[in-house]
Amino acid sequence: MNDTEMWRGISYVVITIFLVIFLYGYIISMYRKQKNGSRDYEKYADLALKDRLDDQVIEERIK
Repeated sequence: MNDTEMWRGISYVVITIFLVIFLYGYIISMYRKQKNGSRDYEKYADLALKDRLDDQVIEERIK
């Protein structure tokens, strides 16, 4: 096994582990926000169905 192949394998494993940890952290963050009420993701699920210009706005922009 070449030195290059070894580093490719190690970097692949490290990047995969990092991305899995990032994904689970994001999922847990979304779950906590939904649970404490600061964000309602079910409103965003309806966005695919209610996307006309004259439909009700999901949330107002903060300027």
